[in-house]
Amino acid sequence: MTYAMSDIHGCYDKFAAALEKISFSSNDILYILGDIVDRGPDGIKIILDISKRENVIALRGNHDHEALVLLKNLALPSDDPRADEFIGTFKMWAWDGGMPTYKSFLKLSNDGKREVLAFLNSMPVYEEIEIGKQKYFLSHTVPEKEKMQDFDRCNMADFLTGHPEYEKVYFDDKIIVTGHTPTGLIDKDFSGRIWRKNNHAAIDCGAVFGKPLGCICLETGQEFYAD
Repeated sequence: MTYAMSDIHGCYDKFAAALEKISFSSNDILYILGDIVDRGPDGIKIILDISKRENVIALRGNHDHEALVLLKNLALPSDDPRADEFIGTFKMWAWDGGMPTYKSFLKLSNDGKREVLAFLNSMPVYEEIEIGKQKYFLSHTVPEKEKMQDFDRCNMADFLTGHPEYEKVYFDDKIIVTGHTPTGLIDKDFSGRIWRKNNHAAIDCGAVFGKPLGCICLETGQEFYAD
């Protein structure tokens, strides 16, 4: 089976519980739609786990991207002209949940640090897949409909911090699956639950904010929740 989840944000226990709930095996595929790290305590632990799983495909979220850029520049010399800008950006990242990631990263060996950075750098921004006759577009988020349909205009930021128009059907023949925005902010009646409408499945249930970690089976549409 093919599964998708998003915005684990360092909640390793919920991640492990979700894998147990779906009886995840080597015959399955799991797509994680970004924001593995930050806010929760165990983002680095999750990266080291999934980096050893050939059947887990992790897409890039805005927090993963920020972690990559900032962690690989930790040794930036103080006389580098970018140093002041880096320090300011680092403080903003730490305030926005990056501190647990930073502290865990510092505890790694040099080989461990290289492994984490290589993994973060390898994360694609989106995946287009087809299961049976159903097409899916998987990403952390998407831009507004008009820009999405003129795909050559899109850039990386559109799939890291874009603002979907959830009330619109983007494609008649393709289902979009995203994270990034907790579902309770899309519709308060779906707080802590997967939201599905208009050929769009939003699966960030707000795990790091005390809600369950949601997971959806793309073949069957079955939803799973790990508290």
